[in-house]
Amino acid sequence: MQEEKINEFLNGRPFAIISGILLIIAALLFVATGKNPPADVGNGIFFNIEGVFINHALGSMLVNVACVLGIGLMMNALNKTYNFVRAFTFVFVSAFFLLEMSNPLTSSVFNIGTALCLTLVAGTFILFNTYQDKRAQYSILLVMVILSFCTMFHWMFIVLIPCFVLGFFYMRAMNLRSALAMCIGLLTPFWILLGMGVVKPADFTLPDLITMWDSLEFKQTMMLGVWTAIIALATLVLTVVNLFTIYNYRLQLRVYNAFFAMVTIIIILAMCIDYQDMATYVPILNLCLSVQVAHAFTVAPFTKRYFIVVGLAALCLIEFGISLLVG
Repeated sequence: MQEEKINEFLNGRPFAIISGILLIIAALLFVATGKNPPADVGNGIFFNIEGVFINHALGSMLVNVACVLGIGLMMNALNKTYNFVRAFTFVFVSAFFLLEMSNPLTSSVFNIGTALCLTLVAGTFILFNTYQDKRAQYSILLVMVILSFCTMFHWMFIVLIPCFVLGFFYMRAMNLRSALAMCIGLLTPFWILLGMGVVKPADFTLPDLITMWDSLEFKQTMMLGVWTAIIALATLVLTVVNLFTIYNYRLQLRVYNAFFAMVTIIIILAMCIDYQDMATYVPILNLCLSVQVAHAFTVAPFTKRYFIVVGLAALCLIEFGISLLVG
């Protein structure tokens, strides 16, 4: 009975609120001690990202925490709407907050990685709504216009394009008209800006090779690399284990969860190919792991399943402590 109460607590809203508070405290501590790294300033196809929050430590932290909390709330709303985790749970919200809390790169500074994660979750609402809808051309067009426009400001958004292209195929929403809408959506921002003379072909710029690694010390780089490898391995293992259970779900839920599995694979491949920008992909990887933790926790048949969440929380707190001391 006591173990079920622990499971119920970890599964509920109170633990998610506590995790959110820990995220805020961790971010404040990183800023107060000066352990927070500078924000990454990258370039897109035509423009550079360098906003008011980039050079303001507290402002950057506040924006980042607000976005991370918003992602958690959006994921909760996404599950309530589409029920891709077949249980009432806040575990993926709690897990995401804890994972983001563990490292200053994901908690205390607004980086493009947070923006990527926010865009992914927002686009997933539109994506899931197109399931088996052969008339979803406007939704497909909208998503592609947004992603294409974002790549003009930062090249890293390009990694989301194959995620959603494959995602719409997964949703069985693709036909000839949908494919045309996808192509038009990708070309529209360029057509408009070039046609209006806002930019010129000569303004095209290649990705900036100055990466976040250049602003980190050797200890920070090693710590981030090891922690990211642990998260990636845990995500892959849990995804494979959970697929045996998800396989028995009805088709629509299998498709929804296949999207998260596909995003996991694409992000890990992107990390291997673009290893210099590994830190950028960590928030999305954290999100994918949190979804798999929720599946594992809610379908586990044993009463001691709270070890899954407790173990994750302990690892995140240890990583936070190391980051605070070493970073």
